[in-house]
Amino acid sequence: MDGPSLLQFPCDFPIKIMGAGGPEFPQLVLELVRRHSPDLDEARVKTRPSRTGRYQSVTVVVLARDRAQLDALYQDLSHHPQIKLAL
Repeated sequence: MDGPSLLQFPCDFPIKIMGAGGPEFPQLVLELVRRHSPDLDEARVKTRPSRTGRYQSVTVVVLARDRAQLDALYQDLSHHPQIKLAL
């Protein structure tokens, strides 16, 4: 059984998503995130390549409405084959 949440909803919630580098990766991340947060503000999205350029990280700040929304978003992200890690 889950204990009380440390988060107060709604809240801004940053998520860092990492995967293989390439111009299509940020767009893939945005598509997946928008399934759960259609009001995503692209001004709150930051993309950064790794030192070697082999990987990219995309950090998004979503307006989290509840724990179920975040759980579903993390599940979609972590099950996508191009995404290596979501924090």
